Formats: sequence, structure tokens, C-alpha cells
Amino acid sequence: MNDRYFKIFFSHRSMTWILEERDKTGRKIHLSQERWVHIQKHPETTVLYLERVKEALMYPDKIVDFDLDMNVHFYFKYYKDRKEYLFISIKYLNGDGFIITSFYTDTIQ
Repeated sequence: MNDRYFKIFFSHRSMTWILEERDKTGRKIHLSQERWVHIQKHPETTVLYLERVKEALMYPDKIVDFDLDMNVHFYFKYYKDRKEYLFISIKYLNGDGFIITSFYTDTIQ
């Protein structure tokens, strides 16, 4: 997804947020209804998923910068019960972050 898409999509004032949380750096992170529908297509999405997303934002094990876009960051939080990391991709615009996608993975990318 390109910057233009995000500027248009996330500038809409009547956006419905599924989640609005502060991350480890203190910035607001938003999860839109549209992105939540996308994330729920992953079979591992459970009732606890949103709580784990909040936890991973506040207490990530690692934050990785995306080489191709300095406004995108990858958050990773390891969960022993799954033996996997929760991966969250976030795009920062105008001081706020917007979740692009999230899923479990066995490696930090």
C-alpha cells in the first residue's frame, strides 16, 4: 500500500476504530474496522487477539524498521503458549500509527 492510499483512507474523520492504544513510544495507534476485517481472515485470530495486540504495542520484544519505508515499523512479541511471535505492521502518519496487518510468525523478519 502506498502513502497516498493511507493519507486518503486515514484522513476520514468518521473512521470507526476497533482499537486506539498508545504504543511503547507513547504514540497513538489505531486499528480500523477495515483492517480488523482483514486481520480476522487469519485463522489464528481468537477472542484474546486484540488483548495481545495491545500488549505487543506496549511491551514489544523487538521493533524493526522497514527498509523500504521509514514510516513503517514492525512490532514483535513472543508468546510461549503458541511458540510464535505476534507480528504487527504499523504505518506512522502525522504522529499517529495505523495498524496495517497482524498475524503470528515463527521468526522476526
